[in-house]
Amino acid sequence: MSKRDYLDGTELSAAQTRGLLKEAQARKQGGKAGSASLAGKTLALLFEKHSTRTRVSFEAGIAQLGGRSIFLSPQDTQLARGETLADSARVLSEYVDGIVVRTFGHERVEEIARHASVPVINGLTDLHHPCQALADFLTLQEHFGSLEGLKLAYLGDGNNVAHSLLIVGSLLGAGVTVASPPQFLPDPAVVARARGLASASGAEIHVTNDIQAACQGAHAIYTDVWTSMGQEGKETSRRKALAPYRVHGEVFHGADKDAVFMHCLPAHRGEEVTAEVIDGPRSVVFRQAGNRLHAQKILLEILLGGK
Repeated sequence: MSKRDYLDGTELSAAQTRGLLKEAQARKQGGKAGSASLAGKTLALLFEKHSTRTRVSFEAGIAQLGGRSIFLSPQDTQLARGETLADSARVLSEYVDGIVVRTFGHERVEEIARHASVPVINGLTDLHHPCQALADFLTLQEHFGSLEGLKLAYLGDGNNVAHSLLIVGSLLGAGVTVASPPQFLPDPAVVARARGLASASGAEIHVTNDIQAACQGAHAIYTDVWTSMGQEGKETSRRKALAPYRVHGEVFHGADKDAVFMHCLPAHRGEEVTAEVIDGPRSVVFRQAGNRLHAQKILLEILLGGK
């Protein structure tokens, strides 16, 4: 069997992704006990960006499945001294059974995947965050019982999280609308790819500047920070442009009566979301964070265990 990567969410079919979510939900009900399904396997975490949820969920997940992990920051490897990504990928493949990469440009994780002989998982790039989307749709499936007919509205910067919601949502048949200011709309190529997937699944994919239209009938309203890692020098201009897209109680007026609030965290209360919303009864943000563990455990079994 040839090795399989998970870089933008499309490497698994719709049926495989649904199966992953179904298995993750079922396994979650059994608690955090491990299955030893990945006993003897070692996972490298090659991270060039800070992390809480991605690092801990992968480290805990592989441990609960009987394997182990090795965390590698930029200072820990020869990448800091000019070794190529290709050489690093080849070397790591000699030692470990899988590599999780958290980096900046998406081309970096693609380069590693091209040269690694073991599965490579995108733990976050500037373009995609597919593992987050798996946890998000697992959360929605748990909460509403099904993804069929579901509508998710994402407000704010059309960033990597928005991209992965579009891609994975369209793959699963869930409706996704992204509302952003004109200068922060999601990447047109990603939107086109999502619409192509939606043509097969029946999902409705929309991109707009209109907050009210995006939230109308929505079952979930989602946002993310306005300034991602690497954009710190642009905070003032980004805040000004994105301020109208702040999530507050009023944006739920046109949403479904049982609509939930979602955020991939970390959050800046008072900036992209009010404290009233994120700490209120509609918020499922900590369930989302917890579901990173459960979704990724099944992903690891598929990629490293050949399920």
